[in-house]
Amino acid sequence: MPALWSSQVWSSQAIEVAECRQYDIAVLLVAAWLDYIIGDPWSWPHPVQFMGKGIDGYVKRATAQTYSPVTMRFLGIGLAILIIGGSAGVSALLLCLLGKVSLLLRGCLEVVWVASCFAGRSLRASAEDVLQPLAADNLQLARERLSLYVGRDTQALSTPDIYRAVLETVSENAIDGVLAPLFYAIVGALFGVAAPFALAYKAASTLDSMVGYREAPYTDLGWFSAKLEDALTWLPCRLSVLTVALLSGRPGHVLRICRRDAVADPSPNAGWSECAYAAALGVQMGGLNVYRGNVVEKPLLADADRPIDSTVIWQALQITRRSFLIGLICGLLCLGAGSV
Repeated sequence: MPALWSSQVWSSQAIEVAECRQYDIAVLLVAAWLDYIIGDPWSWPHPVQFMGKGIDGYVKRATAQTYSPVTMRFLGIGLAILIIGGSAGVSALLLCLLGKVSLLLRGCLEVVWVASCFAGRSLRASAEDVLQPLAADNLQLARERLSLYVGRDTQALSTPDIYRAVLETVSENAIDGVLAPLFYAIVGALFGVAAPFALAYKAASTLDSMVGYREAPYTDLGWFSAKLEDALTWLPCRLSVLTVALLSGRPGHVLRICRRDAVADPSPNAGWSECAYAAALGVQMGGLNVYRGNVVEKPLLADADRPIDSTVIWQALQITRRSFLIGLICGLLCLGAGSV
């Protein structure tokens, strides 16, 4: 009798796990489809907007008074804990409460949240927004639109400079905007919390973009956010580099170029992602950029076998889409194996 009861309990638990895995698989699939079809409409509220308001309010309070560098560093740690932990905790709590009312409503909300973390369509739309005026020989409009997406000064950029800026943005944001969120959504799905994990990473990425600068007033306040985002992105970045290398058809060449050039970039992740795309596409990235009037020379990445143009940028976007599909399939296989 005890053996029979134990068998029934085990069977019930196995069925429950399988159902949870099916739910998580459905969330990832529908979220990926939603991002591909709709993306992030400007008129819709986005989780990053709320994160940004929270960060902005915290920063204004922290910089309203003069604190010592040590105090500012502790405030920076508090900022990261508040925004990242709050994003994960609040989303998990809301999903739990909504799940008690309706599993369908919970699933719809989680799909929307996960899809909002995948920036594949948005990244493509941003590139297209700059490429369209270039195709029409409207250099001034291309500069103005590019300024919406990059931190560098764009007023004096030439057409080749704009093409390079777009490609560098596309290849860098492919990791922290598309592939790394997918990685953490899959990791979260393995624990039954895809959206909280994805939103937590999105919060870390948003913190890095807003306060992870080396100049004042973010030198001390943003140090922890910058280091944490680097650490969180490290593994998905390396997995993405391997994927890009395989998709190039010349994995040995791409990895060799990355080992040669990527290490010279001060960023532990951006240099690797940009170098992988550059080597796969046969172009060169890096060189002189101007940020708020300051000239910065970044290391040259890969070899200039051909010039960067719109065709190269569309090929880079295609690599990102294929990398996303490969990552999604691998994640679904892991979830499927866990339900067996």
